[in-house]
Amino acid sequence: MKNFFEKNKIFLAIIIGALIVGIAVYFGLQKSSEEELSSTPIQCLAPPEVIVTKIIDGDTVVVEGGYHVRLLGIDADESGYPCYDEAKSRLEELVLNQEVKLEKDVTDVDQYKRCLRYVFLGEQNICLELVKEGLAIARFYEPDVKYKEEITLAEKTAIENKVGCKWAGSKLSQPLTPGKFENLSSEKTGLEVIFACNAGNYYGKEVIVEGKVADAYYDLKSNTVFFNFEKAYPNQCFTGVIFSSDQYKFVQSPEEYYLNKIVRIRGEIKEYQGKPEIILEEPSQIEIGK
Repeated sequence: MKNFFEKNKIFLAIIIGALIVGIAVYFGLQKSSEEELSSTPIQCLAPPEVIVTKIIDGDTVVVEGGYHVRLLGIDADESGYPCYDEAKSRLEELVLNQEVKLEKDVTDVDQYKRCLRYVFLGEQNICLELVKEGLAIARFYEPDVKYKEEITLAEKTAIENKVGCKWAGSKLSQPLTPGKFENLSSEKTGLEVIFACNAGNYYGKEVIVEGKVADAYYDLKSNTVFFNFEKAYPNQCFTGVIFSSDQYKFVQSPEEYYLNKIVRIRGEIKEYQGKPEIILEEPSQIEIGK
């Protein structure tokens, strides 16, 4: 046996070397294939004309094939928020079990792998209709702005005429918990009180914004506190910001103190990365409802 190995050691070395190279190539190809698959962009496979089989909420549906479709240009309340049931019921009335047209803008799918589409029933733009009826707000993100002018105008009209669940009876969507404000009121300040999700219509104006702080956090990198209203970042309606230079004036850990509270913020509404915000420099600019 010893003689056999000695006589054939070159041959055996070649075989072992080939095996090692083969295994390395196999795993290298497998890794490359996995990387290629992971880098392949996810695409919406829903056909342009399809039947709606389920309504998730006022801005999301399921169509034949099980594809989830997020309606572009609008934002409706999620479960637990004031207008959730009305928006969902109305969308069911409009498109459930109906064949609709799905129209793409620029972005194909969102981070949750949902198809991003405008939904049409015949010639009727369903996204536009929900805003007209005061059941959803206008919400656009670049570059998907094809119907921004029409839908934004419809929202403005609905607000002015106090139409639907969002705007009926008040310029505020009804708060989850009724709150009284001692200082930040129209009577004491002479300023208009608006709902957080309507703040985008008031750029450059000083107003009082009311809503629920759904998400608040302290950013270590910039030493800045952010209050996101109604929904968590990046889907918030409005943001209150406290820069590091002013934080010593406020309560300790304001990101915890104001979280999940119905609050009002006073100040000039500015635009930052397509979203409305107010910069807080004094504690008198913010108040919790009692």
